[in-house]
Amino acid sequence: MQPGPARILDTLRQAPFAQTVVRQFTPNWFTVTMGTGIVMLNLLAFPFDFPGRHALAETLWLADAALYLLFALLFLGRIILFPETVEPLLRHPAMSMFLGAIPMGLIPIVNGCVLFGGAGMVGTAHLLWWIDVALAVGVALLVPYRLFVQHDHALDRITPLWLLPIVGPEVTASGGAVLAPHLAPAAAQAVLAVSYLLWAMSVPFALSIITLVILRYALHKLPPAEMAASVWLILGPIGTGALGLLTLGQAAPAILAGGPLAGMAAVARDGGLLAGFLLWGMGLWWLAIAAAVTFRYLRQGLRFNLGWWGYTFPLGVFTAATLALGRLTGFAAFTAAGVTLYLILAGIWTVVAAHTVRNLLKQRLFHAPCLATGAA
Repeated sequence: MQPGPARILDTLRQAPFAQTVVRQFTPNWFTVTMGTGIVMLNLLAFPFDFPGRHALAETLWLADAALYLLFALLFLGRIILFPETVEPLLRHPAMSMFLGAIPMGLIPIVNGCVLFGGAGMVGTAHLLWWIDVALAVGVALLVPYRLFVQHDHALDRITPLWLLPIVGPEVTASGGAVLAPHLAPAAAQAVLAVSYLLWAMSVPFALSIITLVILRYALHKLPPAEMAASVWLILGPIGTGALGLLTLGQAAPAILAGGPLAGMAAVARDGGLLAGFLLWGMGLWWLAIAAAVTFRYLRQGLRFNLGWWGYTFPLGVFTAATLALGRLTGFAAFTAAGVTLYLILAGIWTVVAAHTVRNLLKQRLFHAPCLATGAA
């Protein structure tokens, strides 16, 4: 007879919900929280107020936090109940990349703790941010290492999904810019310094991957229609890189004042604004390319899959960078562009969320490609 805990685990494994949902749960579900979170953050940054704006943003934050908790429990449940499925996930050349969505999906929730919870939740946000640092750095090291030593890749199979594990640290850095001004001086300086390090270990490598992806597109043309949204992923690290420099640069003067690095404050502020503007220009070029490519895919016909959430977060961080440039420069063109992009983002989010709910109700979305071969 099996011991008590083992019997309980075996009973749980055999439950229909465990077999059809928990075992088939994949980390790309965390892109739902990424997309919802960035819609919420941009709603807060929207330059024009309207009745219910703050309440709507807070509702989105609470919903996003609930979804993230649910997804985290499902993913932990898969690891605990079906540990034999972990290795196939790590070996899968596409699904393993979505591990990067786990730390990225947490940052909007951390930001919401600061923006909605006030001083009472700053401590919680601070703890969650450091947890996110560990997750982002861990994924940024683990997944590329596995890619180097285990995955079977070729130039014609390179996709923007390679960006996902690399971009996590820069997303965490942008969250540090929101958190740091609310902390005590020593803690704020630590978060600011680590945020710049996270940015540095992410953005340059992401730009290198983008170069490879563009070469792949030039030589082997666009990916198949089921990966149409992946084209937008290139906009993500560009937009987040710009946003991180803009927001960290604005936070730096107050945090560094009176310390040995006070002289660097103006460099961080003004250099961040210039570099953020230059990255924004790079992103504008890819935004036009991605839009043209998407219209081409639409003419061919697109069937919904969870990858459609890839349309939301990259456009969302570029929108956030655009709105930030509007605030910092006072140029009306940035503000108008940011408002336009946000309206497009909100429309895309609504369509993708509706398709997700409809397909979820029809039980079409829980399928783990890494288990399709029956190896686990």
